[in-house]
This record gives sequence, C-alpha cells and structure tokens, in this order.
Amino acid sequence: MSAFAFANPAILLGLLALPVIWWLLRLTPPRPKTEVFPPLRILASVLKREETPAKSPWWLTLLRMLLAAALILAIADPVLDPRTGSLSADGPLVLVVDNGWATSTDWDRRIETAEALIADAEGADLPVSITFTADPTHDAVPASAASAREKLAAARPRPLVPERERAANAIGEALNGTAPGTLVILSDGLSAAGDEAALATLGGLAPADIRLIAGDGVSAVALTSATNSAETMSVTATRLPDAAVRSVSVSALDIQGRPLASGTLQFAAGAATATAEIEAPFELRNDFARLGIDGLATAGAAHLLDDGFKRRRVALLAGESGSDFQPLLQPLYYISRALQPYADLIEPTTADLSVSIPQVLERNPSAIIMADVGRLPAGAYEPLQRWISRGGTLIRFAGPRLAAAPSDDPLVPVILRQGERTLGGALSWSEPQPLADFPDFGPFAGMPRAADVTINRQVLAQPTPDLAERTWASLADGTPLVTTREQEAGRIVLFHTSAEATWSNMPLSGNFVEMLRRLVQMARAGGATTTSDGSEAASSALPPYRLLGADGILTTETGTAKPISITPGRTPSASFDHPPGLYGTEDGFSAVNLLAPGTELSAFQADLIGQSVVREALAGEEATSLRPHLFALAFLLILLDSLVVLFMNGAFSRLPRVKRAAAAITALALLLAFHPDPAGAQDAKPGDELLMQRLDTTHLAYVVTGDAEVDRLSEQGLAGLSEFLTYRTTLAPGAPVGLDIATDELSFYPMIYWPISASAPMPSAAAISRIDAYMRNGGTVLFDTRDQISSLDGSGTTSANGERLQAILANIDIPPLEPTPEDHVLSRSFYLLNDFPGRYAGSPLWVEARQEAAETNSELSSSGDGVTPLLITGNDFAGAWAVDNQGNALLPTVPADEMQREYAYRAGVNIMMYMLTGNYKSDQVHVPDLLERLGQ
Repeated sequence: MSAFAFANPAILLGLLALPVIWWLLRLTPPRPKTEVFPPLRILASVLKREETPAKSPWWLTLLRMLLAAALILAIADPVLDPRTGSLSADGPLVLVVDNGWATSTDWDRRIETAEALIADAEGADLPVSITFTADPTHDAVPASAASAREKLAAARPRPLVPERERAANAIGEALNGTAPGTLVILSDGLSAAGDEAALATLGGLAPADIRLIAGDGVSAVALTSATNSAETMSVTATRLPDAAVRSVSVSALDIQGRPLASGTLQFAAGAATATAEIEAPFELRNDFARLGIDGLATAGAAHLLDDGFKRRRVALLAGESGSDFQPLLQPLYYISRALQPYADLIEPTTADLSVSIPQVLERNPSAIIMADVGRLPAGAYEPLQRWISRGGTLIRFAGPRLAAAPSDDPLVPVILRQGERTLGGALSWSEPQPLADFPDFGPFAGMPRAADVTINRQVLAQPTPDLAERTWASLADGTPLVTTREQEAGRIVLFHTSAEATWSNMPLSGNFVEMLRRLVQMARAGGATTTSDGSEAASSALPPYRLLGADGILTTETGTAKPISITPGRTPSASFDHPPGLYGTEDGFSAVNLLAPGTELSAFQADLIGQSVVREALAGEEATSLRPHLFALAFLLILLDSLVVLFMNGAFSRLPRVKRAAAAITALALLLAFHPDPAGAQDAKPGDELLMQRLDTTHLAYVVTGDAEVDRLSEQGLAGLSEFLTYRTTLAPGAPVGLDIATDELSFYPMIYWPISASAPMPSAAAISRIDAYMRNGGTVLFDTRDQISSLDGSGTTSANGERLQAILANIDIPPLEPTPEDHVLSRSFYLLNDFPGRYAGSPLWVEARQEAAETNSELSSSGDGVTPLLITGNDFAGAWAVDNQGNALLPTVPADEMQREYAYRAGVNIMMYMLTGNYKSDQVHVPDLLERLGQ
C-alpha cells in the first residue's frame, strides 16, 4: 500500500492565493517603443500619448500560475513512502540487528527502522525477539514489544566486526523449535566470518517471511594497514568492490588529534583496495599517533599507531670498509639491505671509530649494529655503555676481529672463548651445523626454523649457569648462535657468526631479514631515553589504556576489556574481550586495530539462507521526496517565461551587432640573470698543490716518530727501495714522504712504514685512531720493531720496542695474525720468496690470518681485496734498504751477507706489488675455470 504525505502541509495554504495571482498576471505593461536617437530631433519625434495596459494572453497567465503552484508544492515537500507494514501472524517477530563498526554512521535510522517494526508487531499483538550481533551476550527469548523497545534503547554500535553465527545460535536456542513469523535481518551490508553457518541456522528455523534491510555498506571504507617506508608512509584501505571510481582523503594525526600530513586513497573501478602515500619527514612521521579517513566517523576508518609502527634510526659500523668492487664481501652489505625497508640507516662519514661513534651517538639512534668490530678506541666504551644503559640496543656480529679481541670486552653479552670454531674443515670439530628450533621466548619465538641455513664458523661462548636464558637462537648441537644481555634499560645482542656469507649462508636467507627486523623493532623508537623510573615499562599482559569507540574516537572508558598478551612478531586481533584501542600504560603501549592487515570487505550474501528474501531499505531511505523534482520544474518554467517575455518585447527581431574588441595585454617579466664571478669561489687551501703532486705520483711514506736517527734511516731506506723499484719494475715512486699521523692526510699512500722506537714519544690516542681508520679503509701499515722479534703470542722476553708496539696495538682493532704462509700471495706477488729478511733474518713477517673455507681452499683474507691491513716484522727493513747519496748501503746486514740485502729489496718489491695489486695472483687459480666458461 502506498502513502503520500507532505513534510510541511501548512505551506499548502499558499494555494489559496492562486486566484489573486491569476488576476495580477492578466495585466501586461505596454510594449516600449523603439526610437532613433539623432541629435536635436529626439524631442520632436517623441509622441506624448497616454498608454493603457492590455490583458496578457491566457496561456502566459496559465504558465505563471503553474510556476507559482510548483514553488508552493516544492516548499511543502511532498514525500512518497511505499514501506510495507504487514507482518506474518504465524509466529514472533525475530530481529537480528547488526551493531558493528559500520553501523555508527546510520545508527539513528536503524533505531527508527527497528522501532517501526516493533510498533507493527505491537499492533498485531506479536512477541518480539531482538538480538544484536556485536554484543558479547545474547538474550533472544521472545518478549513483549515494550521489552524489545528497552533493549533497543540500550543498544549502541560497537567497534567490532559482527559475529552473526553466535547470534543465530542464541536465537535457535531461545525459540526452542518455535518457527518465527517474520525474520528481519537488519544488516550493515558487509560480510563477516561465520555468515554461512549463521544463515544456515536461521534458515533452519523455517520462518514464514524473511526480510533483509541493508544499511549503507556501499559507503563503508576501512583502513587495514600502514607501513612506514624509507621515504613515505603507505596506508592501505578497503571498501566493497564497486564499479565507481572513488577518491578518499586520509589524514595522519598526532597524539593530540592535530593533523600533520595527508594523502589520497584512489579506488579504481571495481577495486576493493587502495593505497595512499603520505609524504612527510622521518621525524614528523614518528609523531603520527593515528590515521583517519576524512568525513567518516567509524572505528574502521581509524588506524592506531604505537611504538612498533615508528621507524627506528639504526647506525651501522664495521670493522673494515671492504672493497666497493666486491660489495658482497662488505660486512654491512646484507645488513643494510635487510633493514633498509624498515629503518632509517645512519652510516658514519669516517672509518675512525673515535670520531664516528660520537657522531652516531649525537643522533641518538634506536640501535647500533657493529659488524666484526673487535677492539674499540679506549674513549668509546664509556659513552657507548652510557647510551645502552639509557635504553639503546647494541647488536654485534662476530668475525675475525671479534674472535681475536680480548675476552673481557664489556660490550658482549656472554664470555667468549678466544679464537673461533671452524666446522667442516680438516681440523674442525664437526660438520657444518643447521639452526635449531627457536625457543618460545625472545623476539624470534614463533618463527619457523630455517632448514636451509648452515653455520660454518662461529665464536663460542663460555658455559655459564645463565647461558640458556640468554640464548635466543642456537645451532642443532646446542651451541649458542644469538645471545643477549640486558644492561639497565638497554640491551646487547651478539650474533656468534659473521654478517656476510663467509662464515654461514644465513645472510642469504629470509630468516636473516626477519630476525634483524624483530630485533630493531624491540629497540626504543625515539632512541635512548630515560623514563621516570629510569627503566622501560614492560609487561607480558598489557591492561587496556585507551579504547576506540564505534565513532573512531579514543576514550578512557575500558569497560569489560581484559588485558592482552602481546607476542613479538604477531599482530594482535580485536575481539569482545580485547576491543580495538591502546593497551599498556602512559609510558608505553601497543595498538590493537579493528581489521587485520590484508582484510578486504565484501557484500553480505543473504541469499545463502536458501529461501526467498524480501529486500527493503532503512527508514528514511525508502521515502522518496518530490521536492527536487518540483524545484526543477519551477526552474524550467522560469526559463520558459523569460524567453516568452523577451520574444514579446522584440529582443529577437534583430540580432545586435557584436563588436569584437581584441585587447591584447602582454605582461613581460624580465628575469635578472645573475652571472657569477668568473673567478669563482676560492676553495684552495694551503698545501693543496703539494697534495696534487702526491696524487700524480706514488710515494712511499713513513711515520715520523720524533727520533731523529730513526726518521733519517726511514727516509733513506724508503729512498733506496724506491730506487730499486724504479730499476726492477715499471713502478717509479717519487721521493719518500714523512707523515705526522696526527695531522697529515693518510689516504694518499698505499702503505705506511712505521718504525717502532721505545725512545720516541708515545702517539696520542687520536693519532692511533686515525691509523685504525686508515687500515679500515683499505690502507696497510708495516710495523717494524727493528729488534728481530720471533713471536707475538706473549712467549719469550719482549723487548722495549715490542712493548711499545703492544701499547700501540692495544687501541687498534686488529684481525687475527699469522706468520706469512708459504703459499701466501705475498710470497709470489713479484719475486718467488720463502723468507722476508731485512737487516736481520730471524723474525717472521706477520700478516692477517686468512679466513678460507675448507671446502673451497680460498686464500682471501677477510678484507674485500685480500690485502692484509697490517704487517709486523722485527727484521729492520729500512736498515737494509737505506742508501746514501751515492747509492751505497749505510748499514751492514746481520750476518753480513749481500744476498740477504738483495732478498730484503725483493721482499720490499713484493710488499709494494701486493699493496698495489691486491689478490690478483690468488685469482690465477680460477683461470682454468674462467677459460672453460668462455669455451676456450
């Protein structure tokens, strides 16, 4: 049955004025006369006769009467309401009402619709069963209409996804076999888990009449995830698939609700998801507290952010820089690529740790990662420990340098055994080991074990009673792989293998990325800070702190919400016990959002109920207002009346002349061209000309010790070696250069000769740190104690020069050392040598121990180009090389043997060729394989 009504019926009294309007509209003013306007004759030609009004045509009067009637009816707002009001009398009225997150925008109309149905049931004297799908409990027993109204008045939309299956089971138990007369599903239009089972249960009740009253689900848009990438923040949203293209604005808000940045979600035609990019600086993005869709006040349109979302700032430090030509061997290569999508990386501008560590600490990073850093400068330990105690996270990776470092290092979580464990070699303890299952505690809990990861080398931890508690990952044989130790508010984590693929293939696996990501997410988002009690709040079960309302606004009312357990690496899900919101305390909290990442909205499929379903709309939607149509009719009548009046007045009798006046105004903007001074900026500094000369020619360099005699012999010794190189090789070095290691630029020289003298002043810590940085960047230092030492392992008596060398090396992060093996590249880089004598012949030449894998027999050292960063001898090379102006030797060899001097020169040639060419001689072993690959 149809009904027709007026929203403003009193306006219809205006129709009584139509006769008066008819009488007024019959009068038409006289038509004006057109006169020519010649000068001085206008007054003579104007006829001064009296005009009387004439009656307007009946059709024009009728047109204007219709116009007045249309305006009066439009203001009265006629409404066409075709709602069906009859209910089946075969049983009770059963109302299944969705009150989830998508109903907050049209909740009043839902209440109005339900009230109308309850009124119809009351008029037919039918009991009413009403159930809300987003409530944790259900009382679906049919009762009176008054009781149903009380339940309806107390109901509120909730920030949850409806659980229709629970509601349907409650209705089935309450009816206890009684078939409902009319079953009305007041749906939000969105599907949910368990719908198929819920509709099957409702269909099994055999209702006489089934109606679906759908809400405005088409306009529902929900945020599902947010990713803080390197440059922007990506926000993903979902909607019901629609053929229309839709653009939605999303804003990022701070903790006080102020908008900081915004982006646009552009849904393509038929697309269910869209992604928006919010561009903002890193510091500003870390102030984002929540995301919201503009114009939508629902829990789905809000996405809460916590410390886990904030992007961490991570500093990267390495024991050596490696070679740019061999990036896969660089210590930080795999770390930087694993963390780049999840963190902002800080790389120091210098390899000098005494300078780079204070630099990165000034930027207050959340975590610092050290790859094969063994011994730190003495002044770096205290600020690093202070940073860790204030909440910083230090992550270290093992390597040759850490294996050779002292066992009392305060920046490792466990006590380490000296040296390293090699697996699978000739002297190995066992076969290469896979990973064991991750323990159920720590950040790696829940991660699947990587069956394809094997460890070939590692540093071992000394057994202690608490070693198992500090172990977050281990090998299959039980030896720790990742250990940790808390230090006040901070933490130290150690990977017992290297960060590149020489000790294991773990950096090549996806587990490596996930492990690093989880460790970095554990770090403080804002860097090392101090809370009110000096420690960071932590709890396994977090209480509700702020909860999200159905309208997308955070409130302090926690209601019946229970504490939630946050598992590292897992996204918590919203439920009746844990509604969306923030869990924790003011010092730290975790966010629980409504929809899980990857969720896509889909339409509610009521047809699955298996019976005929009558579809209706919410109250207010089914009523069709005729006001827009009447106003459109009135506008058309006004246009028609205007055209008639213009025609009657002769406006179209003659077309007016159109004069085209072309006003071309051009605004010329004169741009001033700033011509810089051709002289340019004066960037030159004192000493630049000398530096340019040293760049053009290779120079041998030595350290100026302050002992005049030692420095004189060093200069003359390198001059003699330079002359020998000029005559015997294609290398023609320039004059030797004496260096003040505290101030001079060191990077121009491939090798620096450092004669050790106990009588010379001890170099400063800053000077030693610069030498350490020089070696990290690929340079080599030849230390010569000139005292015929035979060992560096502490056995025997140490000379005064040897003690000075130990004092210098105590502040340098040196790799493990070994006497030059017979098959080392250094023994065949130019001459074939078995020994490296100088003025003396009893001391071995110590080089970096090679980190070869037993299965490959590789001869590469840990550095990228295979060149050892330091050489140590006691044979007094400069004493054997030193010559006067006539080319005569200054000092005799011990024992006196000119062939020994010749071998000393050859040793110097091999050292220089090794410095300049790297491991190319070692690469010759691959020539047959290369030729085979080339088909030759």
